[in-house]
Amino acid sequence: MSQRAQANHCPYCGDEDLRPHDARPGTWECRSCQRIFSLTMLGLTNEGGTP
Repeated sequence: MSQRAQANHCPYCGDEDLRPHDARPGTWECRSCQRIFSLTMLGLTNEGGTP
């Protein structure tokens, strides 16, 4: 399995002081605003316009 890209900044405060959170993969902890958030891929867009 390949490594996933890391979050570059917090979606809430914009700070870059992020650490992986231990709860589950894809979960990040912002040391600035003390929030824990997760990143998930929802899918790919279909540029052709048909589902």
